[in-house]
Amino acid sequence: MLKRTTIISRAFLLFGLAAIIIAVLGGRFLFVQVSKEIDDVDLETLANERWTSHEPLQGERGSIYASNGEAIAEEVTSYTAFAILQDGYEGAVDDPEETAQTLAPYIDMEENRLVELLTRDQFQVELGTDARQLSYEEKEEIEDLGLEGIHFRLEPKRYYPNQAFASHVLGYIDRGTDDAVMGLEAALDQELEGEGGSMTYQVARNGVPLPGSEEEISDAYNGNNVQLTLDSNIQLALEQAMTSVDEEYEPERMTAIVANAKTGEILAMGNRPSFNPNNYEAITNHTNFAVSDHYEPGSTLKIFTMAAAVDSGAYDGDEEFESGTYDPGYEHIINDHNDGEGWGTITFDEAMERSSNVGFSKLVNEIMGADTYYEYLDRFGFGKETGIELPNEAAGMMSESDLDAMYTAFGQSSAVTPIQQIQAVTAIANDGKMMQPYIVDRIENPNVNEMVYESEPEIAGEPISEETAKGVREQLVEAVYGENGTGGAFQVDDMTIAGKTGTAQIPSENGYLSGHGQNIYSFLGMAPADDPEIVTYVAVDRPNLSEDEYGSQPVSTIFNTVMHQSMQYFHLQPDESPSQEEEESVEAEGIELEDVTGDRANRAAETVSEQHLAPFILGEGNRIESQYPFAGEHVISGEKIFLVSDDSWEMPDMTGWSVRDVVKFSTATGMNIEHSGTGYVREQSLEPGSEAGSHDSLTVEFAHPEEEKTDGD
Repeated sequence: MLKRTTIISRAFLLFGLAAIIIAVLGGRFLFVQVSKEIDDVDLETLANERWTSHEPLQGERGSIYASNGEAIAEEVTSYTAFAILQDGYEGAVDDPEETAQTLAPYIDMEENRLVELLTRDQFQVELGTDARQLSYEEKEEIEDLGLEGIHFRLEPKRYYPNQAFASHVLGYIDRGTDDAVMGLEAALDQELEGEGGSMTYQVARNGVPLPGSEEEISDAYNGNNVQLTLDSNIQLALEQAMTSVDEEYEPERMTAIVANAKTGEILAMGNRPSFNPNNYEAITNHTNFAVSDHYEPGSTLKIFTMAAAVDSGAYDGDEEFESGTYDPGYEHIINDHNDGEGWGTITFDEAMERSSNVGFSKLVNEIMGADTYYEYLDRFGFGKETGIELPNEAAGMMSESDLDAMYTAFGQSSAVTPIQQIQAVTAIANDGKMMQPYIVDRIENPNVNEMVYESEPEIAGEPISEETAKGVREQLVEAVYGENGTGGAFQVDDMTIAGKTGTAQIPSENGYLSGHGQNIYSFLGMAPADDPEIVTYVAVDRPNLSEDEYGSQPVSTIFNTVMHQSMQYFHLQPDESPSQEEEESVEAEGIELEDVTGDRANRAAETVSEQHLAPFILGEGNRIESQYPFAGEHVISGEKIFLVSDDSWEMPDMTGWSVRDVVKFSTATGMNIEHSGTGYVREQSLEPGSEAGSHDSLTVEFAHPEEEKTDGD
């Protein structure tokens, strides 16, 4: 009986314990089910993280276009390599050491470092900066290695199709950080940068999306597109001319700006040293000298000294003074640029032609007064930023004393920027109205096809009268064409140039640098002189000149080439009056080229000739397969129009062709053309009359006619 009682008691005890355990576990399960938490861990969140995949959606960065719509900075497809390391996952790395040994040379990484990455306790790892933004060819090379666990994903890559083309204007994107560096890429980063999105979906253990699972998508938005005022053809001519001068004269640096005198639009801007934004690691110069550098400009500032004197009403061009040296009474002797010899007694009008330092100092000290002079310099915008959209613009530095005013009169003592000189000279070119320079034409939101911003020409001031501007232009023509002018090297065929040379001294610890070529040589000019459309500034710092060379030679090589190309692209007629027939057939904007593709070759040539253009047929085919320039483009009377009728043709004799003609020929035929020098074709590697095709390569050498006049200041 006792034994049975003991058994029953123990049974009840075990039952009670079991009930307690079941109650505790059940309560815990119930708590977890209701709260979805264990030890402050949210189970629902944990499950979502483990079984949910988040795929980022890229918003493309906006493109940057030249004025003709050509993309000069854009997003292209690239590939980024990564490694999956998860054990048991199909497609994971199976041999880290062997994989690292094989892959390391292709992504420029130390083998030991790659082994460390491939043995981490992670699901997947990135493989460094050089495994990002791979081209399709680079991706194929790695895929051909057959490495298990190495995968690729698509990523956008910033690409600059024209290489070292307006590189300081554009800037670049750092591949490692995706940060915008320099130029408009940095200045307009908020406009250009896209907005990323994401796609979320449920996956199985092996990472494969679950059938029927709902996707949650947060849309990505592309960045805004920016169109610039840069003309790709003028910019190309500028880049080619600067490269030629850089190779021949090896200067310390160069800068050049081309602008529309009527609107302030920047048509071209370049610097040397330059760089290729696609290969920015090799950059040696981060400064856009055109806007961020200020220096004593030399005699180009005499343009504005003369304008101030004339506009103030105190100027008499026929008044005479003794040139050579000038003692203003400050224990400083001012010398003319010919070692103080001067030219005897000359008029103030002649002071501009001869570029007399003495004459301009007297204009400020004895005729106009320093206070009036500084007031005019302020009206011209010197000493303050122009407001152009480019970053890091310098304000320059204007001196304040009466003595400094006399030195500023001929380009010393005060410091200005190239872009300030461009802005100021538009007042001379534009009958007294000074135009603010700008380089952004418009900004468009591609997601909704909406214009975000559209620029308009803006008058920055009216520092001088129309009469003053015309009078100064006449003096600047004499500075180029006059018997005693210093700017003879800047005469351009079929166009009258108005402008002023500059030879700026460079400050050093012991005063100014001295010696042949130890100056900044420049020219600030405009054309056509009677009603300027284009203003251009070129500066070359310390070129390597031979003893019989002058600083005007490298400067004029750039200026004359660019001005000649600008004349063609802006459809500016030569100074000689056109015939009545040409006046009737050529509108102000030029000739709109007809479409002759598909026409018989002889008929196409007739059509082009009837438009007062020069047809140039390539090949012996019956019909025209392509033409360049394209139909609808505006061209000037007499311009070459290339008509391609076959895949091969007789090589033309290019002697005397301009850079523009050679570029058009290359575009029309697809032939790769290397070049050297500037000006007009002197030699070509393929003999005229030899058989040629798009698969051939051609080398041409350009040369300028010898200039008879040289820069004297």
